[in-house]
Amino acid sequence: MTSISQRFESLRGKNQCALIPFITAGDPDLETTIEALKVLDASGADFIELGVPYSDPLADGPVIQAAATRALNRGVRLLDVLDKIQPLTKILRSPIILFTYYNPILNLGIEEFLDRAAASGIKGLVIPDLPLEESNHLIESADAVGIEVILLVTPTSSKERIKAIAHQSRGFIYLVSVTGVTGMRSQVQSRVKDVLQEIRQSTNKPVAIGFGISGPEQARQMKEWGADGVIVGSAFVQKLAESTPFNGLRNIKDFCSELKSSISLISSAK
Repeated sequence: MTSISQRFESLRGKNQCALIPFITAGDPDLETTIEALKVLDASGADFIELGVPYSDPLADGPVIQAAATRALNRGVRLLDVLDKIQPLTKILRSPIILFTYYNPILNLGIEEFLDRAAASGIKGLVIPDLPLEESNHLIESADAVGIEVILLVTPTSSKERIKAIAHQSRGFIYLVSVTGVTGMRSQVQSRVKDVLQEIRQSTNKPVAIGFGISGPEQARQMKEWGADGVIVGSAFVQKLAESTPFNGLRNIKDFCSELKSSISLISSAK
């Protein structure tokens, strides 16, 4: 499996925008999660973000919080997720980005966690509550095992902070499209376009926009604004959860293909 940086370099060379679906591990169960990863990988995903269920998910909206609660009630924990996906990552085309809060990592130990994550085939790591000021050791340790730590920029980030985050972030920069938690919105703040341009002034690293993107029209708009990638979470989690596992998998397959088409049409037209 290629690295995140390598995949983005390839996509940029073809003027393509990356599609990055998000699902919660263990909802409705880990077996369905494995099937969902296969479906997304075959339906247009360029990367897949896999959320580890956590009891105090400060950045997550109601849809993902509910999914995490269901998974936790089933007994799904960080190491369960890593163990379950290890055989699969060897055959997936899409690099897996693990989304987890900092506390489970600290409980396990940073080095132990990174060793286990690398052995499981994880290529990227998003930790929404990791303070920039405390990120150096983790990023350096992750670099050593081939995991790229992706940092987040928000619409309220100052230019100085954007510059610092752009320097530290690996793989790409995660631009949060809203002030607040994840979840589907009817529109994305125009401020995001300005922040994207501010990031461009600091770095040539790819920028993917997430939080609040609910469908093809918003995904297309993010591409038109110049995003290198689009991250869609709550909509996938909801489609997978609102039906039987069989129908949920079919729903995310169709939705993933629809999203990929919506951003690919723009790429081919330019």
